[in-house]
Amino acid sequence: MMRKIELHRLVAALALGMVTGTALGHGDEDHSQDAKKKAPAAVSAVGTSGTAGGAAALQRLADGSLFVPKPVQRQLGLRTQPVRIAELTATVEMNGQVIPDPETSGRVQAMFAGSVIPGPKGMPTAGRKVAKGEVLAYLRPISGAIERGNQKASLAELEAQLAIAEGKVKRFEQLEGAVPQKEIDAARIEHTALQQRRAYVRASIDSAEQLVAPASGIISASHHLLAGQVVDAKEVLFEIVDPARLAVEALAYDVGIAKTLLSASALADQTALDLKFVGGGQQLREQALPLLFRITTPNAAVAVGQPVKVIVRIDKGVKGATVPRAALTKVGAGETAVWVHTEAERFVARRIRHQSLDAANVAILDGLHDGDRVVTIGAGLLSQVR
Repeated sequence: MMRKIELHRLVAALALGMVTGTALGHGDEDHSQDAKKKAPAAVSAVGTSGTAGGAAALQRLADGSLFVPKPVQRQLGLRTQPVRIAELTATVEMNGQVIPDPETSGRVQAMFAGSVIPGPKGMPTAGRKVAKGEVLAYLRPISGAIERGNQKASLAELEAQLAIAEGKVKRFEQLEGAVPQKEIDAARIEHTALQQRRAYVRASIDSAEQLVAPASGIISASHHLLAGQVVDAKEVLFEIVDPARLAVEALAYDVGIAKTLLSASALADQTALDLKFVGGGQQLREQALPLLFRITTPNAAVAVGQPVKVIVRIDKGVKGATVPRAALTKVGAGETAVWVHTEAERFVARRIRHQSLDAANVAILDGLHDGDRVVTIGAGLLSQVR
């Protein structure tokens, strides 16, 4: 009876295995290596950027174009925009330099050789705010032993003359009515003149000249002045700049640019600046005409003396497509190119000829067709794929 029950159980188990399709074990076979055999397929799906791309990976094709799967495009943050060929305003690039605005800046120089003495607020340092007319420091004149001795001798002589003149005035005042009034007035004038001469000579020996700020702003340079430092005449001591009022001076080798100028901008490293044309000189400097622009961009992150690239729009047209400056990249032997999105997952580098439109955009004069989709963000990342 027991054998029949066990036989029925075995038959039921075999029937259940056939119905559910469950695979039975194969004796002592080791299945621990199955997962390792499938691993290379997952590794091969990793692109050049180190990101898993599913069935295909980011790669450079034989013709130089790039195959970039959609997931990789999203992870790289690629952005494109279509271009249109149209008539654009021609531009001219010039080398320029940031300078203080002549209307709001100032410079303090030594009027004579002397020793610097700290002002009421101590020695001025770079970055300190100052107001127009504020006393920054004092300059005490210095002289040689012989010159100083001559000044003291002149002062002693003036003291004697002043004593004589003062006694003369007192006597004439006592004899007022007996002495003509014109002689009394002459004695008084002589006495006053001697007092002034004594004050000037005494000041040249002992007193110090005030050095006042000619404009309001911040001290951009103090030339490392220290208390007691001896400076020469005409030496620059302090430079004052208003950081909200800076300008750009550019050199134009075409003297007619000022007459055809429409607008201007500048590029300082990666910072775009809006400029307003102020005027230009009429005298050449190093075979170029200096042009002055005022920076209108608020809180511009530039410094005095920083070189900039000035881009001027002139009254002349060119035919091309407008793209952001960030779309430009270098390929091959340093050639300038842009990446064009030709298919859903294919990008092609196009070598182009361009010129600047402003600080943020360029005009592609050759190398693109109307309707091409150009990569505007992430072009540099595509150029790094090998």
